[in-house]
Amino acid sequence: MNKTIPHSLFTDFDIDLFKAGKHYRLYEKLGAHLTEVDRQKGVYFAVWAPSAKAVSVVGDFNYWLEGEHPLNVRWDGSGIWEGFIPEVDKGSKYKYKIHSHHNDIKTEKADPFAFYCEKPPQTASIVWDTHHKWKDTKWMANRRDKNGLDKPYSVYEVHLGSWRRGDGNRFLSYIELADELVAYVKDMNFTHVEFMPVMEYPYDPSWGYQLVGYFAPTARFGKPDDFMVLVDKLHQAGIGVILDWVPSHFPEDAHGLGFFDGTHLYEHPDRRKGYHPDWKSLIFNYGRNEVRSFLISNAVFWLDKYHIDGLRVDAVASMLYLDYSRNDGEWEPNIYGGRENLETISFLKELNEEVYRSFEGVQTIAEESTSFPMVSRPTYIGGLGFGMKWMMGWMHDTLEYFKKEAIYRKHHQNDLTFSMTYAFTENFMLPLSHDEVVYGKHSILGRMPGDEWQQFANLRLLYSFMFTHPGAKLLFMGGEFGQGAEWNFEQSLDWHQLDYHYHRGIKNLVRALNKLYKKQPALFEKQFTADGFEWINYTDNENSVLSYIRKGNNPEENLIIVCNMTPVIRENYRIGIPAEGKLKEIFNSDDEDFGGSGVKNKKLKTDMIPWNGRPFSAAMTLPPLGGDCIFD
Repeated sequence: MNKTIPHSLFTDFDIDLFKAGKHYRLYEKLGAHLTEVDRQKGVYFAVWAPSAKAVSVVGDFNYWLEGEHPLNVRWDGSGIWEGFIPEVDKGSKYKYKIHSHHNDIKTEKADPFAFYCEKPPQTASIVWDTHHKWKDTKWMANRRDKNGLDKPYSVYEVHLGSWRRGDGNRFLSYIELADELVAYVKDMNFTHVEFMPVMEYPYDPSWGYQLVGYFAPTARFGKPDDFMVLVDKLHQAGIGVILDWVPSHFPEDAHGLGFFDGTHLYEHPDRRKGYHPDWKSLIFNYGRNEVRSFLISNAVFWLDKYHIDGLRVDAVASMLYLDYSRNDGEWEPNIYGGRENLETISFLKELNEEVYRSFEGVQTIAEESTSFPMVSRPTYIGGLGFGMKWMMGWMHDTLEYFKKEAIYRKHHQNDLTFSMTYAFTENFMLPLSHDEVVYGKHSILGRMPGDEWQQFANLRLLYSFMFTHPGAKLLFMGGEFGQGAEWNFEQSLDWHQLDYHYHRGIKNLVRALNKLYKKQPALFEKQFTADGFEWINYTDNENSVLSYIRKGNNPEENLIIVCNMTPVIRENYRIGIPAEGKLKEIFNSDDEDFGGSGVKNKKLKTDMIPWNGRPFSAAMTLPPLGGDCIFD
């Protein structure tokens, strides 16, 4: 085979952008690209390794021998090594053998920009290009109308390796999931799916949050083209796709990004900023321009090449604070003496600015658990620029309330009402995620108190409260049918539980809540603004009843919500109504189809009796542990 031929895909402008940290399409230049030079077909390789004194491509095409195909370092000080190798073809396996100036160290690394990787535990990169003919033109053209902040946003969070398994506990492929998962999500009326990380990762128990192949869908479930089929089918079904994205840390695996060219290239060289003590992983150097280009290019890549509709950015809190999970003396303040990581703040703003500038109708969502201000506010007014932020306070307080026996709830009503004091400081998403059903926390159903009937009634009430509370929604798989056990990533969900009436009822309820959410503008048009919500009565602690109004753009479509947090049927319970007229019950979590007892309100009308500071009122029957949604 011919040796390496000098060749480059980089222009001087590309290099200037790269050095400045402003090249957001690096995946078009770095990595392995099938091309033709002087009528010879082969692959152009390019890798960033500024501390190297020699770099070779080793692979199955040269018996993995160092020096057979050396790359040439560019003259411009960029630290990029490149070259064209004839006759190498799609599917060839390869790595970079890097000989460092630093202590004469040699490393053998997978390609940080590889589009495809070997299935773990194998670790080589694979030369690849995709040839998927997209059929989601209609979705992409109208995505803004489906993915906006004033639209219903109900997310089904999925771990692809354990949603459902095949015979012999094998993984389902992307192609199989494109049939089974898409049909299920559509039937359940979710508007979006969120995939826990699909980028290649070496260690199954990490659930994908320890990434190595940032540009490669994991080979566990098939080829990159197959993952495109899954996304395409979801779009054709009218379902948006969100990916978990992890720019916060990466593992120390020998073939990964750590100590890449014999130096701290991608990770921060200061251990106080470059090592995460909780996860035993490395932290990116957000102040290094080339690393910023790598990360922003990676975010752009999934939106560009895979038509992804949103990125949920993992562990933002750990990125924002220099003292995150560190004791005194284990961190260094910023130049102003504060604990905020100024380089991270700058990076996140730049990331969001590029995403929203380049892609219409997408969203970025921050998993951020602190009170850091303006996470989901535009950068031009000082925010971080995310579209939404997870409402971790709501999740914690609500689950704490619902695990209490009903007799004690009157002393803790503030757990439910407190969220409304800050609900509109951010664009919040209400998450009941995978983190809430692992490590001994029990399933969501398992946290509910009482006998079997009360447990399921509490779960129905919890979901009803969640779907009528302002904000977008996220529910982890299994929660939609009340799985009894904690999530186990090594096996399928407990689908057999749907043989039982109560579990089928929870599934029916979630399907109905999603339909209600999508159909009623009052639940989504103003879900992030204070004028979309009004309390009727939040002080009836003695009866543990909450009542409130959800508002959309048309006052005639407003909804009245009443939640009875006890197992007592409350007859003739009166609430204040803002206007005279007839009321219609359009949703009741105690419906028999949901596993409830069937206590309903067939006919309701307003009385000229002032109540709760309003000129009219209505007396209704509140079902036990039930949520009523009344059309105003």
